[in-house]
Amino acid sequence: MEVWLLATTVVHRLQPLVGMVSHLCKDYIQNRLVDQLYNVYSEVKTSKELWNALEKKYKTFNVGSGKFAVAKFLNFVMLDSKPIMDQVHELQMILQEISDEGMEICETFTVNCFIEKLPPGWADFKNYLAFKQKPLTLANLTSRLQN
Repeated sequence: MEVWLLATTVVHRLQPLVGMVSHLCKDYIQNRLVDQLYNVYSEVKTSKELWNALEKKYKTFNVGSGKFAVAKFLNFVMLDSKPIMDQVHELQMILQEISDEGMEICETFTVNCFIEKLPPGWADFKNYLAFKQKPLTLANLTSRLQN
């Protein structure tokens, strides 16, 4: 009987804190919204309702981001005017985005794409690699480009 009374007392005393925490969370989320969105979501009563509404509306954005990363990879063009390793790192970051979306790309395909994307000033190196018999890894290609 005493345990039940103690539990009831604890729950009774914590109830106002739960409401206050919810209010603080709602305020925190709303303060991070741009003005137009704040106006739309300012009437939401609880943080849970606000979170669910925002998630329902904007979570679908991530669905197309994999396509966006693939498009960035396919449209990426290397230039002679930029340092080659900066461009290689940029391409590697795009590949990481694709991988983070759960899409795996064969390393041989990736290496050949990197080779094909080399700028015009690297034409001789590109031809040399095209006729190389031994398979090349991305790590080997990167180290060769550094030298």
